Amino acid sequence: MSVLEIIASTLGVIAVWLTVRQNPWCWPIGLVMVSLYAWFFFEAKLFSQVLLHAVFALLQLYGWWQWTRGDTGRGGRKVSCASAQEVLIGLAVAALVAVLLGALMARYTDAQFPWPDATLTAFSLLAQLGMALKRVQCWLLWIVVDVLYVGFFAWQDYWLTAGLYGLFTLLAIMGLREWRQVLVIAR
Repeated sequence: MSVLEIIASTLGVIAVWLTVRQNPWCWPIGLVMVSLYAWFFFEAKLFSQVLLHAVFALLQLYGWWQWTRGDTGRGGRKVSCASAQEVLIGLAVAALVAVLLGALMARYTDAQFPWPDATLTAFSLLAQLGMALKRVQCWLLWIVVDVLYVGFFAWQDYWLTAGLYGLFTLLAIMGLREWRQVLVIAR
């Protein structure tokens, strides 16, 4: 357990808690967290995770814009549901990205676990995009991905990060519940 991992984990908890509360400060705090985790994963030779966190950095900026200025032009995006077609297309694209990224990582890098790393990366990107767009379904995907990450990181003895993803799972459950309530109130 490194100081870098402790700081990144702490910021991760704060950022996800703020996301559940729909506080736009989740995005700049998340930007610092994903930057620190990119460095951490580079040192661990989990290169799909490095790539994931680089893209997460861009998505943090996109999410911040969406939540403060996007969609309505009056204070940002509102919580909504993705259509069934959006969900299916998103899952299909994430599966394709997982296969392509896994193949690239397995062939061209010395990545520790190219296939599970690439798969979790691809579906995390889909969940993060859903979060930036305030789609309630993002929380369902985060729950599945976070549970899988707990096992993935525990298997590698990254216990603090595994614990963080356990906490992320609980926060995702809370986010799903709270964002569903927002949808009910808005109707």
